[in-house]
Amino acid sequence: MGLKNSQYQAIMRDYEQKQFRSHDILTKHYQTVYEKLPEFKELDESVSSLSVQYGKKLLNGVEKDIQSLKEELDILRSSKEHLLVSAGFPKDYLEPVYECPDCQDTGYINGQKCHCFKKAVTDLLYEQSNLKEILKEENFDTFQLDFYSDNFFDPKTGRSSKNIIKDALKVCRHFTDTFGTEFHNLFLYGDVGVGKTFLSNCIAKELMDREYSVLYFSAPKFFNILAQNTFDKNDIDAHNMFEYIFSCDLLIIDDLGTEYTNSFIASQLFTCINERLINKKSTIISTNLSLEALADLYTERAFSRITSSYTLLKLVGDDIRIKKKLKNREEHSC
Repeated sequence: MGLKNSQYQAIMRDYEQKQFRSHDILTKHYQTVYEKLPEFKELDESVSSLSVQYGKKLLNGVEKDIQSLKEELDILRSSKEHLLVSAGFPKDYLEPVYECPDCQDTGYINGQKCHCFKKAVTDLLYEQSNLKEILKEENFDTFQLDFYSDNFFDPKTGRSSKNIIKDALKVCRHFTDTFGTEFHNLFLYGDVGVGKTFLSNCIAKELMDREYSVLYFSAPKFFNILAQNTFDKNDIDAHNMFEYIFSCDLLIIDDLGTEYTNSFIASQLFTCINERLINKKSTIISTNLSLEALADLYTERAFSRITSSYTLLKLVGDDIRIKKKLKNREEHSC
């Protein structure tokens, strides 16, 4: 998957902190019991002493002595348990307290990642994607075809917006289903509010839930990061994000063309998409620009890379954001 070493180490540091917290809790529990039950501490010390003897006898292999010590240990442990419960403490009060009992806060069970580790990976990727909150609302499960009309037609192809979005959904599903085994890039273009960003978010959620690293930027924010990295060498955050832009499994650049475009921006776009193509790192670009405007605003090389290496999806239809607002008003007025 797309987890970098630094990300893995960050997760493992969290597990270390969990283990420290567990140890601190258990230590405090023992202190509480010892203060209330001095005799419990004496029993505990006797168990420790006998356990050492038991270990030595096991090494020496004296069966009779081993059995005798084992019986004595069982009596002491039973006495401890009885004393603890009779004093009003829970039976498991002196057992380790784990946030995840399944892996005992190690992240692994028999060499395999625990379910809590997988969740930690997903949570980390969501945090770093810039998409954590929006993906709760915008995903394949919440995508609604009803907002697309059978009566709105693309003048160039004669196809309805609903038929176009159905095909686009199939392409996006194929993108996620084959991610990691097939290399694809998507270029979503069309008028404002036809679902380009929504489709990008659907893909992002699917992939992050499968532990791929996804990074989302609006175009102005994206180019601002690249500029900071270029012109401010002391900006460590920008430098780290710059590296992540080129290494993440999926990069999403939303609303290309809304930034202030100049020769620097154009060259940075080409560099990014070209490097990611070379390294077979997938990219999704969405824009309100037409292909003609794209060619005019950016370099011919960038335009050529996109049109030859990306699946182009043109979406048409009414502004869904307006439709949703009208629908909400109708529902609230009822």
